[in-house]
Amino acid sequence: MTHVIRFDDLPKMASTRDQRGRVDLVTEEMWGTTDLRADHITYKSGDTSAAHYHVGARHVWFVDAGQGVLHVNDDSYELSKGDVAMVGDGDVHWFENTGDEVFSFYELWVPAPSETVWIKDDDV
Repeated sequence: MTHVIRFDDLPKMASTRDQRGRVDLVTEEMWGTTDLRADHITYKSGDTSAAHYHVGARHVWFVDAGQGVLHVNDDSYELSKGDVAMVGDGDVHWFENTGDEVFSFYELWVPAPSETVWIKDDDV
């Protein structure tokens, strides 16, 4: 079975926190599966995400542009184009773009998480 969804028809999210953007690539609603969830995320200079973790999934990122910092639990990792990172179920993580260029990546969850837990309820 083959499905094609045009880019303009993909669900998109604009952050209310900063200038981050998200394009949903694989969701249960789109493809009828929870085996995988995937998005493409874009951070402009100075953008950050809120600290959070996912229940029931590993989380993998493939950086396709720029550079940024991935914070996981008490550690921080500099990432740049071409890098791949993964965290496990329950690892608290968040990103920030400390550079002047766009920082973007493809993110995948395997399987799709059953829940996302925000560390601070008012910072999502």
